[in-house]
Amino acid sequence: MLADLHMHSTASDGVLDPVELMHRAAAAGVELIALTDHDSLDGQAAARQAAEQLGMSWLSGVELSALWQGQTLHVLGYGFDPDDESFNAHVQGVQAGRWKRAEEIADRLASKRIPGALEGALAVQRTHGAELHSPPARPHFADWMVLAGHVRDRAEAFQKWLGAGKLGDVKQHWPALPEAVAPLRAAGGIAVLAHPWQYGLTRSKLRRLLRDFAAAGGRGIEVVNGQQPLDQVAYLGKLCNEFGFLASCGSDFHHPDSPWMALGRMAGMPPDCTPLWEDRQLSLEQARFTTGPARE
Repeated sequence: MLADLHMHSTASDGVLDPVELMHRAAAAGVELIALTDHDSLDGQAAARQAAEQLGMSWLSGVELSALWQGQTLHVLGYGFDPDDESFNAHVQGVQAGRWKRAEEIADRLASKRIPGALEGALAVQRTHGAELHSPPARPHFADWMVLAGHVRDRAEAFQKWLGAGKLGDVKQHWPALPEAVAPLRAAGGIAVLAHPWQYGLTRSKLRRLLRDFAAAGGRGIEVVNGQQPLDQVAYLGKLCNEFGFLASCGSDFHHPDSPWMALGRMAGMPPDCTPLWEDRQLSLEQARFTTGPARE
């Protein structure tokens, strides 16, 4: 089964609307799919309907922001009830924090004689069909800075203004790791640690994170993220088995111009890992929250 369980639409920081994204994934041969926008469920209904019409098996999905020992982490959630009121309230609360973050980024840029950044970032979102209640992210600010002539390209925007440690790198007070996982589990979902390799942790500290993640109720890790180097995939597969985690994979798609994030074009999953979609809990939740039988 070709599964792609990590991608972003205009409901967060992607450039394709949820329906167009599903069409592109189906054309790429994806059979099992999840839309995992950052702290947003806004695209779920439209994406699910399109995915089912296109013959793909569907899982509810989201990418939640969390904090662990002062470090921002991302937790992928799958198979939850998208209508669960408590979980929706949690996600909306985090999204409200993203709005405050966007406003602060704009204020900081204005202090350096770059006014109008929030309005500009929102305009960039609208050109891609994003909903107005979805807060702009740093890539939207970067694209606006290019259009407004403040930088040559998105890379320069991040290097000078928006990247780690720069003026626009506003630290958000995300929920602590257990507080991010608990509402997801209460809504029937499975928590998976997104792209563990990308946090820049030493191997010993990564093991500490995985122990804490398991203690918080985490069930899996994303062993494959995009076209990740095979040595990294192999090491994460080893950790997956060591900790008894399920293994997940996804392109982390944001826009069509990045071959690293091409839909359905991930590195191979280690054969000795247990794929997320083989878990009994997820299979039950998939049958419960989708129409029609799940595909094998």
